[in-house]
Amino acid sequence: MAKIITYSILIIALLAFGNQAFCQKLDQMSKNDSTHYIQFSGFVIDSDSLIPVPYAGIYNKSRKSGRLADLYGYFSIVAAPGDLIRFTSVSYKDSYLTIPDTITNDKYTMYFMMETDTFLIQPVYIYPWPSKEEFAQAFLEFDIPDDNLERARKNLEHADMRDRMLGTPGDGDVNFKWAMAHHQSKLYHSGQAPPISLMNPFAWSKFIEAWKNGDFKRQK
Repeated sequence: MAKIITYSILIIALLAFGNQAFCQKLDQMSKNDSTHYIQFSGFVIDSDSLIPVPYAGIYNKSRKSGRLADLYGYFSIVAAPGDLIRFTSVSYKDSYLTIPDTITNDKYTMYFMMETDTFLIQPVYIYPWPSKEEFAQAFLEFDIPDDNLERARKNLEHADMRDRMLGTPGDGDVNFKWAMAHHQSKLYHSGQAPPISLMNPFAWSKFIEAWKNGDFKRQK
């Protein structure tokens, strides 16, 4: 309801503003020609929603002249009884109107409804290869990505995990635990000489076991 009131007020304002200048133009044309010219004006609206169709094209095929409607669908052109008027707009069907030849005054106003048009466009597929030969070559050289199992296997490789561990700095929690363990070790041997690993039989046992396992061999 509010839209209808707004459009009605707008129609009255536009008609009142444009009538004076348009009537002067009609008077001048009537003096130079015996044709009964009229002011053909109105609003172009959508037939479904009844909202204005902005910037619709109004073309007088009989007079080879026309103009565009404004943002609110309002238009005003010079015409004569019997003229054929064509209405065009993007996404709407072209429509035609013949000015009635029974008009006796110099004004003809109306609401002109346009129907929406639907275009069925064939799909277009765009490929990054200019030819089938290059597509075949790119397909054969395509590097297939690893699946989840292969990625997990690579992530859990011993050498890779060791390198990552050596290259990863400790966070605050690890550094704090290491500092506290070192401090407790110093307190444990406070007042005496720290033990020497050369005299520790358990250390010798671990060394001999690692030697037998080949832990000290150079990896090629």
